[in-house]
Amino acid sequence: MKPTHIEHIGIAVANLETSIAFYERVFGLKCYKIEEVPDQKIRTAFFLIGQTKIELLESTDPDGPIGKFLEKRGEGLHHMAFAVNDIHEQLRQAEKEGIRLIDSEPRKGAENLSIAFLHPKSASGVLIELCEVSH
Repeated sequence: MKPTHIEHIGIAVANLETSIAFYERVFGLKCYKIEEVPDQKIRTAFFLIGQTKIELLESTDPDGPIGKFLEKRGEGLHHMAFAVNDIHEQLRQAEKEGIRLIDSEPRKGAENLSIAFLHPKSASGVLIELCEVSH
């Protein structure tokens, strides 16, 4: 697998507006986009630091993945995302190497990205997201 860079770091938050205010006030960052991703039951907010983004994730449904994460673990680091070229090939390669996949096929994510997740049990307990700009 050959990532091009860290695309973003995903942080699960209870309240998007409160968390946006924290990052803007404490770090002087500017939230450049808020987006809802209905099929993932989340609202996201993005900050850019160099080439890497911070993605805040707020659940829109307690039964969604972020809602369940917050209930089980509380706020905090949710995932690390790597930018890749040819996400289909990267998933095939990962599977061939015995990496447990959450998504065997990419799906639509925020910011017009194709995304797929690798299971944390294959990555030292870290949920890894692969991202490719959709064409």
